[in-house]
Amino acid sequence: MDVMKAFMAILTLPQSAADHVDALVVPTGQGEVWRLTHAIRRWEANRDLRYLLIANGNPAEDTYLEITPAYLRSLGLRRFDGVHLQAEPAPHTGRQGAWIVGQVEDLGITSLALTVSAYHLPRVYLTVLRALSQRGIRIPLLPDPVPISPDTASPETRATAYDLLPGEAARILAYMNNHWVATLEELQEYLRWVWIQHPALLTRTPA
Repeated sequence: MDVMKAFMAILTLPQSAADHVDALVVPTGQGEVWRLTHAIRRWEANRDLRYLLIANGNPAEDTYLEITPAYLRSLGLRRFDGVHLQAEPAPHTGRQGAWIVGQVEDLGITSLALTVSAYHLPRVYLTVLRALSQRGIRIPLLPDPVPISPDTASPETRATAYDLLPGEAARILAYMNNHWVATLEELQEYLRWVWIQHPALLTRTPA
């Protein structure tokens, strides 16, 4: 039930607010190129977005590809000013989260939207939220789930979102116990803050 509450609470944050943040963030992985193409479309369509952060994936995955400017250009990226790539490998979400928070500090980013497949989004969200909290940073963190059918098979595992979601839920519970992701109580307190302190961001119409 705690996991269901967390999923519900995160997804009540409006996706449309992702048009009005400082930075889009793409945690890559599982060969899911649609994470990148969705973010690139949003980035190219909205010049008000200041940064596009692309976190590296796990080289141990069969579908791993090095994220290079040439590769991103092949996916439609044309605006490279403000694009930042994680150079070092990221074998797990925690490593991605640490890099993302480092970019927040270095670039003075004031709000983020996470662009990732819906089944994976809650775990990424809770991981980044925990990393921000550990560094004493509190900024709006918004979900930007990629619009793709849950019947679509992930290239790495050939499993659908329906298949992968139970594993994600189990990891969230285990990671909460190990303090690797924000707990439900921490999430509730954070969301209470963001809804009270940033209502204009959460209720703006899409760009």
